[in-house]
Amino acid sequence: MRSNTNNWMVPVILMCLLLFAISSCSQRSPQPAAKPGQPKPYRVGKIWYYPVSDASNFRQKGKASWYGKKFHGKKTSSGEIYNMHAMSAAHKTLPLGTYVRVHNLANGKSIEVRINDRGPFVHGRIIDLSYAAATNLDIVGPGTAPVEIVALGKAGASDSASGYVPVDYYSGNFTFQVGAFSQKENAVRLKQKLEEKYMNVHIIPYDDGKRVMYRVRVGKASSLEQAEEYENILIQQGFNGAFIVAE
Repeated sequence: MRSNTNNWMVPVILMCLLLFAISSCSQRSPQPAAKPGQPKPYRVGKIWYYPVSDASNFRQKGKASWYGKKFHGKKTSSGEIYNMHAMSAAHKTLPLGTYVRVHNLANGKSIEVRINDRGPFVHGRIIDLSYAAATNLDIVGPGTAPVEIVALGKAGASDSASGYVPVDYYSGNFTFQVGAFSQKENAVRLKQKLEEKYMNVHIIPYDDGKRVMYRVRVGKASSLEQAEEYENILIQQGFNGAFIVAE
């Protein structure tokens, strides 16, 4: 009799334990409800992030990083296609479309970028810059830098930035890097060879604190569209590693 009773109760107990486990799992990380007028929260791994609806008076200090070719041409969190040569950035909680000023605390340089993506999801980092933005702040070499970011608001949004109008980052001064050398004489040798065919050939030294790299750059363009055409020409002429640099 005891045996029959035990056989009957085992599946019941197992079912109860299963229901309890499912209930417990569902209660560990429920999706938070967005408040009226606020962007929807999102989760990366086990962490929930809560985007703010208003960037007014937003200021933050921390570490900036950058992302480039691996994501070039892929869709961002805003739905836009990531362009590593445009002045954009990723932030975890600022409203998408917000313009921010990024000040490099290591060298005093500042730029303005538009937030169109989410990230970086690395501890201690507060903003992920596009390649062009990182180049303008001189952090491509070291990879990261201490920065302060200040929200400027959205373009034309008088409630957050007094009708702030963004800078046109699709026009300006662009050049092309075709090589980088640790030995200056190698950079000079390439420069002399390029000067036989190209204009505006120059060498830019870069010191990352461990060594000096001599970057060889050539040409000039006044728009991103023109720069992309020139970049393709350089690649077709054998400079497979050529890429656009905003100056």
